[in-house]
Amino acid sequence: MLVAEMLGGYMAGVTVSGVLWAIFQNNAGGAWDNAKKSFEAGVEINGVMTYKGSEAHKAAVTGDTVGDPFKDTSGPSMNILIKLTCLIGLVIAPILGGHSLETVHTQDVSVEVISDNSVDSAKASVTYSKVVDGSVVVVDKTFKGTQQEVEDAVDAFLKEK
Repeated sequence: MLVAEMLGGYMAGVTVSGVLWAIFQNNAGGAWDNAKKSFEAGVEINGVMTYKGSEAHKAAVTGDTVGDPFKDTSGPSMNILIKLTCLIGLVIAPILGGHSLETVHTQDVSVEVISDNSVDSAKASVTYSKVVDGSVVVVDKTFKGTQQEVEDAVDAFLKEK
């Protein structure tokens, strides 16, 4: 399962898109606010000076109505949204990942094949260590059968671990 990778991709997407959206909202809100303020000082449009009270100023006031919440609340709140989403993702990651408290150290595996000089009988002993609830436990697993059965069983067991 690729649950951890999907969660990581989701968190990366939320972070990147959230940062870009917050920058957009802050810049757009600031631009609308500055447009309204510039009309109060007087703006030249197509060679004509336009002041407070004109139709263009009324349109800028309408834009500023949207711009104020953008720059004052929506943009900064994206930071909180990004942090909250990633925090929840990190909290639920162990639940989604199917992790357990048992860790197997496969580098400690030793295999010893003992044969009885007959083709029909073979024995393999696999010794490995694992950490269970913070304690190291040594496990010895024995496989018996024909040479081929033992080799197949050991291979399957090692792939599992």
